[in-house]
Amino acid sequence: MLVFVVPLKSRKASKSWEKVCQIFERTVKSICNQTSDQFRVVIVCHDKPSISFHHPHITYLEVDFPTFHNMDREQKRDDQRRKVAIGQLYAAEFDPSHTMKVDADDLISNQLVEFVEKHPKSYGWYFDSGYEYQYGKNFIYLRSSNFYRHCGTSNILRYDLWEWPKNPEELDSDSLLQSFQCHVKTRGIMAKKNTPLTVLPFPGAIYNVRHGENIFPREVDIFKAIISPKQSTLFLKSVYKRLNSQPLSVQIRNEFGIDD
Repeated sequence: MLVFVVPLKSRKASKSWEKVCQIFERTVKSICNQTSDQFRVVIVCHDKPSISFHHPHITYLEVDFPTFHNMDREQKRDDQRRKVAIGQLYAAEFDPSHTMKVDADDLISNQLVEFVEKHPKSYGWYFDSGYEYQYGKNFIYLRSSNFYRHCGTSNILRYDLWEWPKNPEELDSDSLLQSFQCHVKTRGIMAKKNTPLTVLPFPGAIYNVRHGENIFPREVDIFKAIISPKQSTLFLKSVYKRLNSQPLSVQIRNEFGIDD
């Protein structure tokens, strides 16, 4: 059993709640598009999203801790950490072999659950390869290495390797929470525990970019790129990705549930 934990931003913290719900619906459809039914989805949210899609494997957990309209980066991180912690603790209800955090705007391969079923004792996997995609485009970029350093939807971890406290608040300063929240550090943390992750042998997720509701947006301003070294670098990277993108195939659409 693989449990997906999805932290969803609040209505108050959103620029457009309608757009957040629209993007989230694409994500949850993608998650539920698995070739095996041995999965559950735990959505942790302040506000239950207004969507038409329903699935018997979805559980919504509504939280009531404070949220704000204009949160800084650390407040956004803390909001997501707490939601991930609550979702991970609740996952015990399903006795999973593994859990995976999925950002509420990303898409995942429909092969994940079936793959995990075949390797129930594995410590877990990190996604070295994955796609970057902007909705509505007819092309997609394959990041063939270090995908896990760029996208939060990039680790699957074995659930019984951790000692889970009963209170989510106890996770705030613990490396356990960092393992499930900080996708860049997860691989190293697992290695130090002598439970190293292995590479997922296929692209596992699509990092959905430039939709206006990314938690940590990386927009490129072409005018600022002229005078700002950082913006210039981002601009050149965006050009490189466009030149090295591939057509969005029917196979990729079907595997990741792209329906736009």
